[in-house]
Amino acid sequence: MQDRRLKYVLILPAALLVLGTTIWPLAVSLVTSFRDWRLTRSLTPGPFIGPEHYVTALTDDPDFANALQVTASFVAIDVALTVVCALGLALLLRRAGVLHSLTRAVLILPFAVSPALVGISFRFMFNAEMGVFTWLAGAVVPWLQGYVWLADPVAALLVLVFSDAWRWVPYMTLVVLGGLSALPKEPEEAARIDCASEWQVFRDVTLPALMPVLAVVAILKTVFALKMFDQVVTLTGGGPGQSTVTLAYLVYSIAFRWYDMGYASAVAWILTAMLVFLAVWYMKLILRKPGGA
Repeated sequence: MQDRRLKYVLILPAALLVLGTTIWPLAVSLVTSFRDWRLTRSLTPGPFIGPEHYVTALTDDPDFANALQVTASFVAIDVALTVVCALGLALLLRRAGVLHSLTRAVLILPFAVSPALVGISFRFMFNAEMGVFTWLAGAVVPWLQGYVWLADPVAALLVLVFSDAWRWVPYMTLVVLGGLSALPKEPEEAARIDCASEWQVFRDVTLPALMPVLAVVAILKTVFALKMFDQVVTLTGGGPGQSTVTLAYLVYSIAFRWYDMGYASAVAWILTAMLVFLAVWYMKLILRKPGGA
């Protein structure tokens, strides 16, 4: 009996920590999303107004619609670029060797860099006057010399994608490498014996077998891309105009620039619902038994 009670006593501090730092704030924000609470009018929550904030966000808010479009564009480009680059690098590093082992060890370093610091670094590197990427682009394409990347809506979004992909590609490469190392070698060897080219081996044997791993990588990257915030703050500031305002940055702006805590909570819960859906999908993929439906 004492042993049974002891396990609950030992888990109590962690449970209280989760309750105080996660469950309680989530519950409060959910309740707040159904209130009319502007800090410019009152420091205490206002009256309940039902799902009005959610209806406004989904039907009558151009800022939310813009942020949703920007986030969708960012996620689509970012995930595609990350998965393709990670797959390509993993295939290059698949062979054994001292250099390849050293490269695998170095690959994790970009992921250790703070996202905010990545944004600041890329802001300097894409500076129109002294940025190294601007100089390199101008050396290859002369008319890009001195180009103000962050003043162009499309270019600013692509720079944001590039900065996030730079940080995530190495980590995802290691994940894909793990998937490649787990694949049986016999099917590939049999295909080569049948005179299949390397491209045919990859297309018909390796890629189909690797698709579950790539699906997990894509969903996991989608979850993190949907939460893009740090680099928006330090790299583009949501500009030019609203061309790089993501949903996470919109929540921040509504809450701490416009001081509408009720509406900010509603938008945050819409984003949370999207993340929960993807997280459940991700868990189903990684827990699915081989050969299952």
